Amino acid sequence: MKKLPLLTVLLSIAATYLTAGEARRRWEMMNQIRRDKFDLVLPEAMRENRIDMWITVMKEGYRDPLYEDLGGGYVSQIGYYVFTDRGGPRIERAALGISGYLLQQGGAYDIYGSASDLTEFVRKRSPDRIGVNMSRQIGGADGLSYTSYLHLQEILGEPYASRLVSAEKLVSDFRSRRVASEIVAFGEATELSREIAEKAFSNSVITPGVTSLEDVAWWMSEQLFQRGLDSSFGMPSVYITGPDGIEAVSTDRIIQRGDLLMIDWGVGLMNFYTDMKRIAYVLKDGETEAPAGIRNAFDQGLKVREVVRRSIRPGRTAQANSDAIHDALRQAGFAIMEEFNKPTGTQKTEVIIGCHSVGNLGHGIGPSIAFFNPLRLTFEVRAGNLLSIEFFAYTAAPEWGGKKVRIPLEDDAVVTERGVEWLSPANQRILLIR
Repeated sequence: MKKLPLLTVLLSIAATYLTAGEARRRWEMMNQIRRDKFDLVLPEAMRENRIDMWITVMKEGYRDPLYEDLGGGYVSQIGYYVFTDRGGPRIERAALGISGYLLQQGGAYDIYGSASDLTEFVRKRSPDRIGVNMSRQIGGADGLSYTSYLHLQEILGEPYASRLVSAEKLVSDFRSRRVASEIVAFGEATELSREIAEKAFSNSVITPGVTSLEDVAWWMSEQLFQRGLDSSFGMPSVYITGPDGIEAVSTDRIIQRGDLLMIDWGVGLMNFYTDMKRIAYVLKDGETEAPAGIRNAFDQGLKVREVVRRSIRPGRTAQANSDAIHDALRQAGFAIMEEFNKPTGTQKTEVIIGCHSVGNLGHGIGPSIAFFNPLRLTFEVRAGNLLSIEFFAYTAAPEWGGKKVRIPLEDDAVVTERGVEWLSPANQRILLIR
């Protein structure tokens, strides 16, 4: 047998150790998050929504969107996570028909049993309102299939079959109300997202006249693969914006000098998914900075962002926050755009807001200060909610014949009692590619 060089052997051992160490670190962090959520968030979420018992159904080959939140585990045919409010400070947690080393060693559940135990389990606790994951508008809260719903009705029988209610708001509250350990983990994900995006928009990756948009997108995807990360958005959106709007997105279009580039993407780490953007300009020969009109458009975007950040407060609905943002923007001299990507003839910078929930998906399921989430505009924004502070600002530029430069700014933040606070350095500049 051929002997491998000592350095090769040592590197192989080190790589194995680091991989195993990182796998355990992430698992332990997710366990801490889960225990904290069950202890601190679940009781108030169930009681506020008047849910006495919450049942989440899992099938082999068909996972509810909350599979990772609730602990994973192995399901042979069908299984149930069951949470019961029995009146004490702590919600009882049971995994019936769901097992496995990672689930049981995680320490989040009180009871492990068979799926066949469910009927008697429910009968003994006799809940008045049983929440199940059904929702017309929130995908992350709609994991119960029609056949699983029929199955629950059949095995529970009356009167419990008639006590099944939507757990839509419970699921939104449970996910979007964050504990400290979640904010730590999500902050780590935001920094990875920023680091990769900003390197993607550098000469380490891009050679003008040679590199294509899809080359950059594939480089970013390879970074995810190498680092054991995921994304809830598929291929990163690497695109060019010109006087007539978006020209190409992650295609074979070659990046040329004078191009204005954008990235819209996010990374997945420990069941958390970020959503952020970055902007770059490819310098023409002889240029040392972006044209004045583009710089001005970006500066207007920064001013908009500060107004948005200062206007968001916990303790009021997302709609009330949206109204406050719009009022503050008008007072600051900006115009509110009525339709996305349809600027008007006004000389003012026009703005459209989309500060959506973020966290366990790139587009989360909590309160959302965004026109495209009408139901979640009615939800109250609370301290601890994670928001993607996203908007688009359109400012006329003489270099584009007076047409408007579309500046998209987006970074992830946490709502605190003080307002909005960034989880990693927010975008402060147009990146330059030489």
